[in-house]
Amino acid sequence: MDTPLPDTSPRPAGTAPLGLVLDGRYRVDALIAVGGMATVYRALDTRLDRVVALKVMHPELAADASFVERFIREARSVARLSHPNVVGVFDQGAEGAYVYLAMEYVPGCTLRDVLRERGALTPRAALDVLEPVLAALGAAHRAGFVHRDMKPENVLIGDDGRVKVADFGLVKAVDTVTNTTGAVLGTVSYLAPEQIEQDDVADARVDVYACGVVLYEMLTGGRPHSGDSPAQVLYRHLNEDVPPPSAAVPHLGPELDRLVAVATSRAPEGRPEDAVALLALARDARAALDDAALDAVPPAALAGDRSIAEDRTSVIPRFSTPTRPADDDGVQRTSVLAAAPPEPPA
Repeated sequence: MDTPLPDTSPRPAGTAPLGLVLDGRYRVDALIAVGGMATVYRALDTRLDRVVALKVMHPELAADASFVERFIREARSVARLSHPNVVGVFDQGAEGAYVYLAMEYVPGCTLRDVLRERGALTPRAALDVLEPVLAALGAAHRAGFVHRDMKPENVLIGDDGRVKVADFGLVKAVDTVTNTTGAVLGTVSYLAPEQIEQDDVADARVDVYACGVVLYEMLTGGRPHSGDSPAQVLYRHLNEDVPPPSAAVPHLGPELDRLVAVATSRAPEGRPEDAVALLALARDARAALDDAALDAVPPAALAGDRSIAEDRTSVIPRFSTPTRPADDDGVQRTSVLAAAPPEPPA
């Protein structure tokens, strides 16, 4: 998330030129990423002299008046969701072809980056990521928000070890455009069965399901359902249970199998009612595992051949580190994700 892409040509369609100042305030400094809904830039808020992440909607969305209206309404709502594990929304606006969100800038990387570089994670590291994600989602669920697009790309891991969830509200706003064409929201690998069948009735339990899939992926290094096409993956979500992660990771604690199973029940009523309830189960699973089980290295883990100082995902420990209990607000602080110091040279 922190490394800007070079300003190469030709630029992706609809992206803003570097140096552009939106609303006389936000100067676009670097292209960070291009996603399915928007392009994200690092920008400078020249009024407050602070760095922000500027998410600019793709032109086909920005051209739809119903989307812009819904987007503004959802941005205002999400801006009231204040939680240390939620990426803060500072501002929203539109200028010409650009409809944007100004958000908290999180130097670091995404969970997808971590999985790409690490493969599978130890159970301790997986829970260290999952628990603050669930704390963030739990606060959102109790405030009446459903994310509906939980996936590793929307989990940010800061250089300070803070785990944050991004993109609240954006998916719901985009729904006004995509539902008219019958498109299914979310990335297919993380969609709950009811989202596939009838997305407009989705509640907090779709986020619970997605978190179960993300946990499976962190533990095993792979997604539970695969296929040659998105349709095949969707079919398997509808008709096949998520397999126990221990089928791919021998000797994994049965508590983690049960946690994945209950989170990914194909029937919504079989899942915890929201992320708060799933967080309680995750903490129970952690408490039932000893240090050897928590720090067991899975077969799909990729060996680290770089020094911790050079590794941008070093906030996720490769080595055993003491775990600090969560504070009363459910937030895991940075000590949980602090990297162990490198061993001294022989």
